[in-house]
Amino acid sequence: MKITADSSYLYTAADTYALDAAAIAGGIPSIQLMKRAGRAAFDLLQERFPAPELINIYCGAGKNGGDGYVLAALAAQRLLPVQVIQLAAPERLTGEARQAYEFALQEGVKMQSFAHAIAPSAGVIVDALLGIGLRGAPSEEYAAAINQINQSGLPVLALDIPSGLNADTGATAGVAVSASLTISFIALKRGLLTGRGAALVGELVLANLEVPESTYDHAQPDVERLHLSSLSALLAPRAADAHKGDFGHVMVIGGDTGYGGAALMAAESAARSGAGLVSVATRPEHIPAILSRRPEVMACGVVSGQELEPLLARPTVLVVGPGLGRSPWSEQMLQQAVKSGLPLVLDADALNILAEGRVVPAAGHQQHSPWLLTPHPAEAARLLGITTAEVQSDRFAAVRALASRYNASVILKGAGSLVASVDGVIGVVTDGNPGMATGGMGDVLSGILGALVAQSLSLPDAARLGAVIHACAADLAADDLGQRSLLATDLIPYLGQLL
Repeated sequence: MKITADSSYLYTAADTYALDAAAIAGGIPSIQLMKRAGRAAFDLLQERFPAPELINIYCGAGKNGGDGYVLAALAAQRLLPVQVIQLAAPERLTGEARQAYEFALQEGVKMQSFAHAIAPSAGVIVDALLGIGLRGAPSEEYAAAINQINQSGLPVLALDIPSGLNADTGATAGVAVSASLTISFIALKRGLLTGRGAALVGELVLANLEVPESTYDHAQPDVERLHLSSLSALLAPRAADAHKGDFGHVMVIGGDTGYGGAALMAAESAARSGAGLVSVATRPEHIPAILSRRPEVMACGVVSGQELEPLLARPTVLVVGPGLGRSPWSEQMLQQAVKSGLPLVLDADALNILAEGRVVPAAGHQQHSPWLLTPHPAEAARLLGITTAEVQSDRFAAVRALASRYNASVILKGAGSLVASVDGVIGVVTDGNPGMATGGMGDVLSGILGALVAQSLSLPDAARLGAVIHACAADLAADDLGQRSLLATDLIPYLGQLL
């Protein structure tokens, strides 16, 4: 996703209403804010679509529709071909939306009701149907308009948010507009950048509508975008007399029968991410392959938890889960790891075993060594005892709940991965691409995280930096190799560039 925005903080709908109210109280009339929004959207449309055959603007009843009417009036003033498709009769419009409608009427904008309009077949579409206040699914008529927009095949500019998308959660309860370009007003809404939002907004642009900087003191957002440029400062330059013992020892525990590759990918990414030493505890049959691929890794074959226990005296952090499986062997590995008292990065089947409550009782979640959990939505659902759909319906609530329940740092993976700890701001990863939807990506991430913890980063800091490095490496790899053919191991050579 390309984001043209200066703001790092992400806001809820309630936050945005507070900012809007503060701007008005500070002396900017509400109609002036609407006109600025319409002007910003018109300027963006002109920049991206300089000579549209026809500007088709779908307007709803609220302020979002008012923004659309202002844009229509400005287009008519420039003698551009424009029409408004109305989802609300003029007599239903009130306040600033009514004033904006009259402005468009005065400029001679052609208007027709959705019920009588012909579906657009040329030009560009502007979505000014539903704003950030939507809760639940769009009504039947609005849903029909959204479907018409999506089926048009035309480029779509969404005003503030694609209609049908929840501004707070990034979820959709019904249909939603799939935009080519979204212009967000005053502040970025957090739902634009995770869940379905990541797929629906297209390119995202922020227009602050020239509100004073002091306006933003009236909201206290608890979500922010994560930037590699600022997070990379967490890793200090290495001293000239540094040695391998300064950068920790990562042990990867996993690779049940048939799954040795997962443990190897985690180990190799840990080595490339700066760990001083990397070892693997795995099924004995995987040792030859590991050593032939990556001789720098110390590979240990273990057949039981009893054999693993003495090996746990050496590492500084354990990565448990890549290829772990769910056999009795797997449970023994996890049990010994938990007993070690070492910091744990837990992924994949380590999370599934944890969710089943056989290794760590639910009552024991609050009393343990530092944990970093990296679930995808289905794993998060098992850990919380809810459905995957419930996790995706509010990913922010889910990642908070995971951090609280397991007293852990958490990366909830997926489009717009979320990073949370027990206290503090939730981070949103806005780098990454759909090429990451392939096996082994989580194993590479786990290795990166283990290496950062080994280099003395706190688990919350390792989670934030590691999630961004992983996503940025995927973007670099996709630039060179394409998304469709991307493999998890393709990311590993790029880790050195980023670190």
